[in-house]
Amino acid sequence: MPNIKSAIKRVKTNDKRRALNISQKSALRTVVKTADTALANNEVEVAKTAFAAATKKLDKAVSKGLIHKNAASRKKSRLAKKLNALTSQQA
Repeated sequence: MPNIKSAIKRVKTNDKRRALNISQKSALRTVVKTADTALANNEVEVAKTAFAAATKKLDKAVSKGLIHKNAASRKKSRLAKKLNALTSQQA
């Protein structure tokens, strides 16, 4: 543990931010996995709402700097591709 007051504050701040980032990333992964399982189970309506939630969560994560914008774009693209395949299959 550091002795300098500003360094002590930095350690505390970093711990708080790390904990927040971990929880937000976990929530992000949960939402994406929910959308993925809904798509795998051929549940169209559930998949549409889950896809919208996942897209919103991914965009929010990019704006907060949790993940890279290309990673979010790739995940959204893959989910959209599965959703489009599912909806065209149902029609």
